[in-house]
Amino acid sequence: MKESKSGDLFDPRTTMDSDFSSTEKVGAGGVGGAPSTSSEADFAFAFNDSNFSDRVLRIEIMAELPENKGDAEGCTSIADWARVRKRRREDQKKDTVLEISIYDEANVVSCNQPDIEDGLTYENQDEEVVAMIESPSGEEAANVNDSSWGMDCSAVLRVKTLHISSPILAAKSPFFYKLFSNGMRESEQRHVTLRINASEEVALMELLNFMYSNTLSTAEAPAILDVLMAADKFEVASCMRYCSCLLRKMPMTPDSAMLYLELPSSVLMAEAVQPLTDAAKLFLASTYKDITKFQEEVLSLPLVGVEAVLSSDDLQVPSEDAVYDFVLKWARAHYPKMEERREVLSSRLGRVIRFPFMTCRKLRKVLSCNDFDHDIASKVVLDALFFKAEAPHKQRALAAEDSASHNRFVERAYKYRPVKVVEFELPRPQCVVYLDLKWEECKNLFPSGRVYSQAFHLGGQGFFLSAHCNMDQNGTYHCFGLFLGMQEKGSASFAVDYEFAARSKPAEEYGSKYKGNYTFTGGKAVGYRNLFAIPWTSFMAEDSLYFINGILHLRAELTIRQ
Repeated sequence: MKESKSGDLFDPRTTMDSDFSSTEKVGAGGVGGAPSTSSEADFAFAFNDSNFSDRVLRIEIMAELPENKGDAEGCTSIADWARVRKRRREDQKKDTVLEISIYDEANVVSCNQPDIEDGLTYENQDEEVVAMIESPSGEEAANVNDSSWGMDCSAVLRVKTLHISSPILAAKSPFFYKLFSNGMRESEQRHVTLRINASEEVALMELLNFMYSNTLSTAEAPAILDVLMAADKFEVASCMRYCSCLLRKMPMTPDSAMLYLELPSSVLMAEAVQPLTDAAKLFLASTYKDITKFQEEVLSLPLVGVEAVLSSDDLQVPSEDAVYDFVLKWARAHYPKMEERREVLSSRLGRVIRFPFMTCRKLRKVLSCNDFDHDIASKVVLDALFFKAEAPHKQRALAAEDSASHNRFVERAYKYRPVKVVEFELPRPQCVVYLDLKWEECKNLFPSGRVYSQAFHLGGQGFFLSAHCNMDQNGTYHCFGLFLGMQEKGSASFAVDYEFAARSKPAEEYGSKYKGNYTFTGGKAVGYRNLFAIPWTSFMAEDSLYFINGILHLRAELTIRQ
């Protein structure tokens, strides 16, 4: 969707879904091959040229403490920039009010304000901008000139003067649009003064140049990040999108990914830089997807990083029970106070746990866990049990509906496959276990792979199913095997009758494939190497009797012999 000529040029809601239009020119004036839109006019020739300008911008560069020097100054890598930014955020004052002074018929806009925090929206800033350009009169104006101006002047290091075009700047930025369209007397107030910290000088000059030329002269990540922050402050959405595109094309690291995710999250920032933050989340999720291998690294991540990793559908974990245990471990390490831990689990981290795919045994523990608010724990467990009770087609429908939010009904690629279990206590301890395997999962077993089910319990002992691709009893051909094992090792022994069954066409009913009995002593597995009595090629063929809509449906019935 192209921008309407009658609409606000700087309104991010009128931009296209992609970063740049379909008529973009790659490498034409852009940094590092970055595209510049041919649909936007290039006014670089008019930058700081009095012949094409109607205002004079006076930039007062203010002194600042040595520890608050520029973010990009002295930074040779994104990691350096991240450390400097973190220190500056911690040291900056919380005052976010724009200070305005009027002197010699000039509007003075002080931009020495900290980064926008989460609680401050652009609506609030708009109100401040409107207020700041209302010129005081009479005694009030005299007081401003005599007091605050005199105090501030002593901190001015140097002054830069630029010739600017108010239509060009106003078309790019709501900040400048309001500055030039509210109470500005054309004949008397042609000079506008901005006050900035010395650390912001380079970034502001790059930003102003971009507003004329639609390109940047810098190609270094720290400098581009400084421009991004300046564009956020002065509400230049097009520059924010441009910087986001440049940064996404650069090699990403865990440091840079975390830095992008911790940028100020004002409304405009969140929309303009969404592709960059999405890329950062995907990078972290891909880097740490094997959470068992990188457990210590993920445990050290801040909240936003852990959310990115644990929200991934591709997370490699034994089961959702393991995700739950990891979340509790992380929360207890980072939030030792119970009240704070409950809050972060309820409002943030609880959303990344997919409770419907946890075992019933673990769901019982959720109900008794003090780290979770009791009402919230009861709700998520109840929702999980209702989901487990749904028919498969209904579960798939719920997963499709939920995929746009937190994917709580979307099954991950667990190392141990989820099972459904029906338990009976009388007349004898018994359980019926259902295990479904996709055709692709079975295909990946060839030639000697195995896939294990999640643990299920009978008589207080843990059992599991394992599906194999192995050679038949005579070593003639590959075939599909199914085995039953007891999880815990110990002195206890269990005499178990078991039966394996599978659905088959055309009736699509479960049919018995193998019966047996075995006395388990722990750490042992028993089963049948060729469950269907056919070669692997026949089992996996397109006309196979055992795959129904691409799913192999297996059932195991276990009964403890008295």
